[in-house]
Amino acid sequence: MSIAGPKHDLREIVNAILYVARTGIPWRYLPHDSPTPTTVYDYFARWEADGTAERVHDALRAEVRRTKGRRVCPTAAVIDSQTVKASPAAPADTVGYDAGKHTKGRKRHIATDTLGLLLVCLATAGSVQDSAGGRQVLTTLGTRHPTVVKAWADGGYNAEVVHPAARLGIDLEIIARDPAVKGFAGLPQRWVVERSFGWFVQRRRLVRAYEAPPERSRAMFHWAMTDTMARRITRVHHRPRQNLQPNPDRSP
Repeated sequence: MSIAGPKHDLREIVNAILYVARTGIPWRYLPHDSPTPTTVYDYFARWEADGTAERVHDALRAEVRRTKGRRVCPTAAVIDSQTVKASPAAPADTVGYDAGKHTKGRKRHIATDTLGLLLVCLATAGSVQDSAGGRQVLTTLGTRHPTVVKAWADGGYNAEVVHPAARLGIDLEIIARDPAVKGFAGLPQRWVVERSFGWFVQRRRLVRAYEAPPERSRAMFHWAMTDTMARRITRVHHRPRQNLQPNPDRSP
């Protein structure tokens, strides 16, 4: 009895998923030399459902932290949210109006470590308040990353989040924006999470909430960050060119 290998080249499946994340194209528009769109999406959905995508992401995060001289398990986190417009295909009950951002769509609630690497991601309707989403993020953070004892958030979060965080053993510090400062200004300890959102929207698939089920939006976040971390780990640092001098001992 012969044991057949995988029917599809899994590296090509991963490449196709990352291609969708980077370019933002619909699945059905994958290049003709990729596996079929149905096959790629089936793997994307399966790896989200069985946790494969998240496990790969978490393994890369641990490696990046090691290369930066950090402990694998973080002790501090930063939380924030971002509202983006949703695809017309998104179910109505997963979309809402964010009055603060004047945007109808979905809200992404995330927690990152102090390097800006993703720890927790949650997708909700845009109408969900930051504090409500923040409580869910902190609950998940406390469960999956029990080593985290310190966190920072902006003024959009309030005591409704601080007290639940304390019960989880997390000291949540609210960093308020100085009202005298006009325009954009990075807040201490919080700029890393803003940078993370910047990384995400470099992937065109994340400019809007294109995935219909919210859990697939979460999976796309994991793939986007997996791509970012893999590139960081494998980055080749080219040495600067030196002014070459002729070697007098070498024959012409």
